[in-house]
Amino acid sequence: MRPFDIITTTACALPLASIDTDQLIPARFMKRSRADGYGQYLLHDMRFDEMGQARPDFPLNAASAAGAEVLVTRRNFGAGSSREAAVYALVDFGFRCVIAPSFGDIFASNAVNNGLLPATVSEADAEEILSLLPSTGAAITIDLRDGLIRLGNRTFSFSVDPIWRTKLLNGWDDLDLTVSLADGITGFEARDAHQRPWAALGTRRA
Repeated sequence: MRPFDIITTTACALPLASIDTDQLIPARFMKRSRADGYGQYLLHDMRFDEMGQARPDFPLNAASAAGAEVLVTRRNFGAGSSREAAVYALVDFGFRCVIAPSFGDIFASNAVNNGLLPATVSEADAEEILSLLPSTGAAITIDLRDGLIRLGNRTFSFSVDPIWRTKLLNGWDDLDLTVSLADGITGFEARDAHQRPWAALGTRRA
């Protein structure tokens, strides 16, 4: 995965609460090949009408959303089923960070494993960021090392699990994280073998 450190980009405001994974990608699209990209199906039934025409008033269809790498939304984002395809759709659309007051637990874990930062902010800060986005016209900066969001002349703090932060900063998945702890694991095994030799699996005698 691509490491996440500091990005400066544009943001898209989605002022809705409890957007669930079924809305992020409807189930009927999940049989499509990932190689073709899932971005076109992101929030499909909200972005398009029954005739397949883009809804002009939906935020992701606005010209200003083109190229945005940050999505700002409200509480309980990514609730619902555990489908990882919901994260695929966001990443394939181009998002690298979602800012919200809270996230579905499984969604957030899936997000990190695909290089997408779930940045948790207070409800008050989420509302202020949402209110600023249409009027600032300025780029938004996400600083993962310092846990800061900069927008115009305002700075906001966000939180993320420390292990997830390490994984994102290094572009690691769970296997990479485990390999990074190899020396500690080897040391533990040696100490444990010395302290509890009776616990080691020995050769079974006939």
